[in-house]
Amino acid sequence: MTRSCVFSKEAELQPEAPLVLLAGATASGKSLLAMELCARLGAEIVNADSMQVYRRMDIGTAKPSPGDREVVAHHLIDVADPDESFDAARYMELARPAVDSVRKRGKTALVVGGTGLYMKVLTRGICRVPPSDPGIKEELLADERRLGLANLFTELSLADTKAASRIHPHDRQRILRALEVYRITGVPLTAYQQEHGFADIELSAIKIFIYRERAELYERIDRRVDEMISQGLEEEVRGLISMGYSPELKSMQSLGYKQMARYIEGELSMDEAVYQIKRDTRHYAKRQMTWFRTDPEFGWYRADDIPGIISRIKECNLTGLG
Repeated sequence: MTRSCVFSKEAELQPEAPLVLLAGATASGKSLLAMELCARLGAEIVNADSMQVYRRMDIGTAKPSPGDREVVAHHLIDVADPDESFDAARYMELARPAVDSVRKRGKTALVVGGTGLYMKVLTRGICRVPPSDPGIKEELLADERRLGLANLFTELSLADTKAASRIHPHDRQRILRALEVYRITGVPLTAYQQEHGFADIELSAIKIFIYRERAELYERIDRRVDEMISQGLEEEVRGLISMGYSPELKSMQSLGYKQMARYIEGELSMDEAVYQIKRDTRHYAKRQMTWFRTDPEFGWYRADDIPGIISRIKECNLTGLG
């Protein structure tokens, strides 16, 4: 399944320096494909994975190897500590100059990742909502401990029906953020999003999504989790906790780290932790595919269709056709 290129007049004037978004579900093979595309297209990689921005979180984020980073320049990796606030606004602030720098040097900027929101704000700008409020955030965390996430999701359903319809009941981060905005302002998050609309193309791009059949993808997810365990995910999480990074941090609530921290704290057995990481990663992959299906500008290609992907990038870059 393929879809159209999207270009602005500016992009037509600079065909030698395109911007390419390479998206895909977790474990779909984006990193390996990105290295191949860089070799063939003379590209540099700009990270669009919300976890690879964090320092000292390497194994659980499947971060590119030091060897790959020596061969190809990677931008926006290891730019924040695990206890730093990092959101879509911060991503846009760092990513746009990185993309501009790569393109001004005549190289293709290849934005690689599975965080759809980061790619969206990079090309279409950001919905300006009130900044996080530490007091409200602590209040929400206390309510979560006391009442449970399910009750907070019910509260969100009453306060912002549209947001609740788009957010999975187990998506803790998005539930807490939507409720935080509502408690701070009394205005639903979706009202801010609707006002912004993401209607304008601020930065033109060639958009590629790679996919695998579900059974194959799930097998790859299971294999990746097993590899993370054998590579020392437990030791990585123990090290982060020993450095003072709380398991309650946003970064430490991510896939792999959350479950391993619960194992370390005695709440889960290792078998239970591994099972939950695999299960929750499969659920996350499904949500990623759902997100990118809503954007008709992405062309969908099998992960092994390198000739088709390269042909599409070159076609779009030469013609500038929308």
